[in-house]
Amino acid sequence: MTSTNNAFDFDHPPSDPVAACQQWFDQATKLPLANPNAMTLSTVGADGHPSSRIVLLRGFDESGAVFYTNRQSRKARALQAHSRAALLFHWDDHPIGRQINIEGDVTLTSDAESDAYWLTRPRESQISAWASAQSQPIANRAAMQTAQDAIEAKFAGKPLPRPPHWGGYRVSLERIELWQGNKFRSHDRVVYTRAGSNWNVQRLCP
Repeated sequence: MTSTNNAFDFDHPPSDPVAACQQWFDQATKLPLANPNAMTLSTVGADGHPSSRIVLLRGFDESGAVFYTNRQSRKARALQAHSRAALLFHWDDHPIGRQINIEGDVTLTSDAESDAYWLTRPRESQISAWASAQSQPIANRAAMQTAQDAIEAKFAGKPLPRPPHWGGYRVSLERIELWQGNKFRSHDRVVYTRAGSNWNVQRLCP
């Protein structure tokens, strides 16, 4: 699949990938997708087993890619054991035909950042974040509804503060690969690896 709007020159790539990634993210928002910021987050747990799930990108700049979640969840426990992660954005089922891969160390966002994002969430999502012991067993849907009703009653008529177990993570930009789909698997790929304050850039075979 070939992009209909490919301004990236794989033979003469820019020296810094951050602006190119941001351009691709911006173009993805124009696709007919409910969540163009969806990304696969891959981690490795304390047992050495890898796992993946879909999360949403909530911030991106030269300091890294940010997502928010329950810090007692399975992914959070994995990141506590091994504070590295890989992210994959995949828009291959649409005319844009692209992927972005990001790998790097993971750190917690500040309380101020987490608080600021928390305030943008719908109240219903805030209630769910309080009510859910994410990744833990639960008897049935009714039990989850009971927990949500209890939180709603507790904070009736009041704003919900950010739960102490909920906040953000930032994946640093140590390795970034940009992938452009083409016909007959003749894809374009370029990889950036961090070298101090600069980047090493290589074109890769498809």
